[in-house]
Amino acid sequence: MVSIKEERIEKEEYIDFLKRTNLGKQYPKERFRERIEKLVKNANISLIARDEENTVIGVLFGLTDYAYWLFVTDLGVDRQFERQGIGKKLFQKAHEIAGGKKDIIVYLCANTDAIPFYEKLGLQKADDVMVLNHVEWTAFTVM
Repeated sequence: MVSIKEERIEKEEYIDFLKRTNLGKQYPKERFRERIEKLVKNANISLIARDEENTVIGVLFGLTDYAYWLFVTDLGVDRQFERQGIGKKLFQKAHEIAGGKKDIIVYLCANTDAIPFYEKLGLQKADDVMVLNHVEWTAFTVM
């Protein structure tokens, strides 16, 4: 049985989760632990999926104004629990919390491997997104 609820998790629990997902390669190495701590504390929406043993098996973090938009910063599922609908449920619940389909546009930056998943949810590639990026970004994988 999987439970999904709004809750905050600690940095170490999220880092442990990242080791079991494909999200563990989306962050830059620079100030990783410090920045992850800010992420888990400050996301407007923090949805956590847990299994029967209370282990984190899915996460969605998002930023929203609760009126017009939701930006999904993180959406991942433990590799052992993929293809069970957990990611879809996290996405749908976040969209609902932010204000629902009638009012909220969802944005995210998708890992190339995740594009088919997002397309199944109805997301499309957009041409109207602008980026300002002067961030040091050394690729690495959380291990």
